[in-house]
Amino acid sequence: MKKRIFLSPPHMGGRELEYIKQVFESNYIAPLGEFVDRFEKSIKNYTKSRYAVALSSATAALHLALRVAGVKEGDEVLASTFTFIGSVAPILYQKATPIFIDSDYESWNLDPNLLEDFILKRLKSGKKLPKALILTHLYGQSAKIEEIYFLCEKYGIILIEDAAESLGATYKEKHTGTFGRFGAYSFNGNKILTTSGGGVLVGENQKDIEKARFLSTQAKEPYLHYEHKTYGYNYRLSNVLAAIGVGQMEVIEKRVKKRREIFEWYKSFLGNFEEIEFMPELPQSRGNRWLTTLTFKRSNPLKIIEHLEKHNIESRPLWKPMHLQPLFKDAPKVVKGVSEDLFKRGLCLPSGSAMSKEEVELVSSLIIESME
Repeated sequence: MKKRIFLSPPHMGGRELEYIKQVFESNYIAPLGEFVDRFEKSIKNYTKSRYAVALSSATAALHLALRVAGVKEGDEVLASTFTFIGSVAPILYQKATPIFIDSDYESWNLDPNLLEDFILKRLKSGKKLPKALILTHLYGQSAKIEEIYFLCEKYGIILIEDAAESLGATYKEKHTGTFGRFGAYSFNGNKILTTSGGGVLVGENQKDIEKARFLSTQAKEPYLHYEHKTYGYNYRLSNVLAAIGVGQMEVIEKRVKKRREIFEWYKSFLGNFEEIEFMPELPQSRGNRWLTTLTFKRSNPLKIIEHLEKHNIESRPLWKPMHLQPLFKDAPKVVKGVSEDLFKRGLCLPSGSAMSKEEVELVSSLIIESME
């Protein structure tokens, strides 16, 4: 093919250029301005979050969440092992120790049974519990968030939701990212919506989000001169990128609907093969199907990726678990082999919201050609 089919390319909604023009006309390019406020308001209205702050990335949002929560050097933070490094790198920024928890096959997300087993064993040993948990909602699908939330509340563990991939996903009609003390969304270039690069931190506590906002702008005290009692970061989203975000948020439900439709197309072309199993969706949840993902029983995903690449089609393995990464070879972990198995057998398919049914059919036919 001459035209490349990307995994998840940006897809503009139609009014982004109009809003960018307004930014240029106002000359409020950066750092802040009207569209940052509008973008934050759109996130709050959509997710039903009480407070939100627009940032440079979801990783920045998670870092601020840890800092505001009081995580510091020597503390421990639980985390999903089946995720991208941006979910857990902030733990290292705070000089804390990550403890990785494996997935279950029902959700591909963090296994609440393993989490509870770890907590009970830790309590029995007489050692203190980790301060927080960073829970990833993988590939736009909700984790078993009620069970995990209950455990965190019961045992006093601060729940931080990495909803970077799951904007628009819900569990019992409540948005992922809004169950815990903090939630983080990503607007990176390959997400369901994009500001080219960006993120949002949400929460229900005004003091939490105001502190995060303060730290995100270099922790400048309210003086005419620059006064600093602590250190902060350059983490705020610019007004021009927020203008893109405002345009993108106007079409969020259209994007979720189309990604779910693309999943159904893949399922119609590939669902009858016993060789293939798609990522499950929990009962009473709605995933945004950011990426359509699947596993093979026998076929080698790397060979299929290579075959698709020959036809100018981008695909990708599932996330390599964090406990298998050289960086974390000595990190504590509670695993039973699920995420390792999914990584070995899994594949992410092109899922851009501008894909046609014919393109999905082409990708599917090439997968069928290369299956063992």
